[in-house]
Amino acid sequence: MIRGMNVPGGGTVKRVVLETVGWLLVLIGVAALILPGPGLLCIMAGLIVLSQQYEWAERRLDPVKRRALREAARSVSGPLQMSVTLVGVVVLVACGVLWTIDPPAPQWWSLPDSWWLPGGIWTAVTQFGSAAIALGLMIYSYRRFHGKPDALAELDEQDRVSAQRAEQRAGRRAASR
Repeated sequence: MIRGMNVPGGGTVKRVVLETVGWLLVLIGVAALILPGPGLLCIMAGLIVLSQQYEWAERRLDPVKRRALREAARSVSGPLQMSVTLVGVVVLVACGVLWTIDPPAPQWWSLPDSWWLPGGIWTAVTQFGSAAIALGLMIYSYRRFHGKPDALAELDEQDRVSAQRAEQRAGRRAASR
């Protein structure tokens, strides 16, 4: 929708589109927790979209966002952590290549051949996508947090402010009862 245009029902259309996209991302994320794919990222993306419409989603998103940023900072805190992430990226790419090549089931495979490398090319696509996301997040984390203790201090301050807000909300709820 173009800004500045007054379209009758435009607010309703925007709300319905945002809710549909948000819930769809959450559902895809839940499915991707079981299936190959970036499940937690999809859930977080869904919460980001839903937080534009719902206060409860915004309240749930803040601690998830802070925890994700804290884990991102931890993931680049040393060479061992960065090496583990890079090995994970290499494994995802190798699995993607394996699923793309789709070799026949080996002799030692005792299950039906149809169970060998299930999902076909789309599994490979999600593995390549997951590797790209992991590598992108590692680069982002390195640039934002590596060797920057002030960034971690800022996260600690956000945690403190958030805890104060939660206490204030709880106090208001208790007073209104």
